[in-house]
Amino acid sequence: MNNFWVVLSHTYLSKIKTKQFIISTLITLALILVMANITNIIDFFQSDEDVKETVAVLDETNELSDTFKVTIGAINEDIEIISSTVSEDELKKDVLEGELDAYVLLQYDGNNLPKATYYSETLSNSSLSQNIEMALQQLKMSLAANQLQLTPDQLTLLNDPVEFEQVAIGDNVKSEEELNQARGLVYVLLFVIYFSVIMYATMIATEVATEKSSRVMEILISSVHPVAQMFAKIFGVALVGLTQLVIWLGGGYIALRQNMDEMTGGFFSFFGFGNTSISTIVYAVVFFLLGFLLYATMAAFLGSLVSRIEDVNQVIQPMIWLIVIGFMLAMTGLGTPDATYVTISSYIPVFTPMIMFMRVGLLELPIWEPVLGIAVLILTIIVLAIFGARVYKGGVLMYGNSSALKDIKKALQLTKNK
Repeated sequence: MNNFWVVLSHTYLSKIKTKQFIISTLITLALILVMANITNIIDFFQSDEDVKETVAVLDETNELSDTFKVTIGAINEDIEIISSTVSEDELKKDVLEGELDAYVLLQYDGNNLPKATYYSETLSNSSLSQNIEMALQQLKMSLAANQLQLTPDQLTLLNDPVEFEQVAIGDNVKSEEELNQARGLVYVLLFVIYFSVIMYATMIATEVATEKSSRVMEILISSVHPVAQMFAKIFGVALVGLTQLVIWLGGGYIALRQNMDEMTGGFFSFFGFGNTSISTIVYAVVFFLLGFLLYATMAAFLGSLVSRIEDVNQVIQPMIWLIVIGFMLAMTGLGTPDATYVTISSYIPVFTPMIMFMRVGLLELPIWEPVLGIAVLILTIIVLAIFGARVYKGGVLMYGNSSALKDIKKALQLTKNK
């Protein structure tokens, strides 16, 4: 047991002291802080004169420009409308020289209703063109209502959104509001699980391959039991990951809190963080840890099959694809969490961490379903640990070109002969 802690502490300390760990942690933290303060950054660099967008209107109807100008002002007061009587060639010249952001040609269509052509140097500023289009649509509706002799009340009634309410009549089901909040939270946590498992499982495989390439394994394997050595590396890298996540999440939390009046509003309400149930948090932690152990164990014995760091990506590629498939199934299942394919795949061990967590977060499942998923994961991890330890014990003594299944068979044979 003492050797276990020696390997674990060595793995952890050697990783957190590397330049790669420090630089990647700081860069990611900086990106998180930038995203949390993106509004303040935009406001800082955006000067007052840049806020106003100037658009000239060339009105061939001689009737619509004033009404159009009022309509635009009601939609976005930062758009300045200028009525123009000059030629289109002059307006194009002003746009290209930067004196105007765009110009609009107003005309009547065959039904004596407004139509417009929007001209700008590029079409990259979609928000400006959308505001122009929205104003034109409102102007068209107003003129059409006059043609049909509709009163203002009738026009308002016509534009009122339809009342549509969703009510779940099943037992122990989430309301529409609870489901939307849960979906946002599950979406965020699925990304955390996905990227964490890929990043740190790959780190484990690389760690094993690195030590093996230096022939340190031949010494370690004789003094440390392969199971203890394998799990010491797994838990060592897990602590490295936990250290990074605490720094990132802690920094992001502090930055977001400083930019919000209260934690129950804005971003946190939209993604469901304001009303997160304790059970959801517990399930998130449980499935994250079990998913990490599952793929980390797999990565450890796959990493033991290669003797060059360059071959790590190739040998763990099938495992990465399993993670990607599980993530895609979980993403598509966000809209239909009760679909048959989602239910079935949630009991397939390699997909369980993400898909079962997604179902737990979005549905009111009977307690036996997540418990069964957890049991399946634990059993799979035990079986994989036993099998992986045997492969690991023989694999770390193998050198030369790697060939996946053949190497696993050869590693098992070496373990038997020891």
